[in-house]
Amino acid sequence: MIIPKNKLSKFKIPFFIFAGIFILILPNFLNGYMLRIAILIGIYMVLASSLNIIIGFTGMFSLGHAAFYGIGAYVSALLATKLGLSFWFTMIMGGVAAGIMGAFIGLATLRLRAIFLAFTTLGFGEIVRIVILNWISVTRGPMGVTGIPAPRLLGKPFNSVAFFYWVLLLVIVTLVVIRRIYNSRIGRAFVAIREDELAGKSMGINIFAFKTLAFTLACFIAGIAGATYAHFARYISADQFAGPESFIILTMVALGGTGSLIGPLLGAFILVLIPEAFRFLAEFRMVLYGAILISVIVLRPGGIVGVKGIFERAEPLFKKKKKPSEVSE
Repeated sequence: MIIPKNKLSKFKIPFFIFAGIFILILPNFLNGYMLRIAILIGIYMVLASSLNIIIGFTGMFSLGHAAFYGIGAYVSALLATKLGLSFWFTMIMGGVAAGIMGAFIGLATLRLRAIFLAFTTLGFGEIVRIVILNWISVTRGPMGVTGIPAPRLLGKPFNSVAFFYWVLLLVIVTLVVIRRIYNSRIGRAFVAIREDELAGKSMGINIFAFKTLAFTLACFIAGIAGATYAHFARYISADQFAGPESFIILTMVALGGTGSLIGPLLGAFILVLIPEAFRFLAEFRMVLYGAILISVIVLRPGGIVGVKGIFERAEPLFKKKKKPSEVSE
C-alpha cells in the first residue's frame, strides 16, 4: 500500500517533534563510551556536510579536507594552551584560519581541471601534516598538543553531556546555514556550476568567484569542527588529520549521497558506528572504507538518499522528445 505524499506530510511535524525529544533525552540513556561515540558522530556530521558543499553542491573534488579540519584544531588548541584564550574565541579563529587557507588554495588552484584540483588538495594536505610535524617550536611536532582545556560556560567546564548538546547545536546550525545557502541565489549558482560550467557562465555566473566562495565556506565549517574536536579530545597530533582522514570524510559524503542535506549525516552516522561495531577488524578499516566507496560509486552513485549529485549527474532539463513514429519503431 502506497501512502499519498499529502498524507505523509501530515506526519512530518509529529515526527520531528518526537525525534527532537528523543535526541534531547538521549544522554540520559548512554554511558560514557556511548556518549563519546555520539559526540564523534556529530562532529563528523558537520565535517561531511562541509565537504558536501564542495563535492555535492559545486561539483569539485577535494582530497585534503582533513587538512582544514586540522588547521582549525591546531589554531584553536594553540591559542587556548599558549595564550589562555576562551574556546568561544579560539573556535571562531580556528574556523577563520581554515577559511583563509581555503580561500588561498581556491584562488591558486580552482582554475585547474577537476583531477588536477584533487591532486593539489591532496598535496596541500600532506604539506600541512609535514609542517605540523616539523614546526616543533610551535606545534610540538610528533608529541602533539596536550592539556587542551575544555570549553567553559558560565564559569563551568563542559562535561560529556554538555559537549553532546553543544555538538548537537553545532549540527543543527550547520544544517540550517547550508540549507539557507542551498536555497539561495548562491546555492543555485553552485548547482549550476556542478551541472554545466559553460551554461552557468553564459547565464552570467562568475564561476571562479563562486567556486572560491564554496571552498572558503566549506573550509571555515571544517575549521569549526576541528576546534570542537580538539577541545573535546584534549589532545591532538598530526596523524589525526592525515590523508586517510580526508578519505574517510569523502566516503561519508559518497555513502549518504552527494548533493543532499541529509545524506552526509547518514554517511557519518554509519561510518562512525561500523568501526566501533567491528573493532576486531580495526587493521582493515581503510580497506572497508575503500570497498564501501567503490561499491557506492559503481552500484548506487546517488548514495543512500539517492539524490543525483557529482557521481550521478542529473538528466538534462530539456530532453528531446521522441516522435510517435520513433516510439512505434
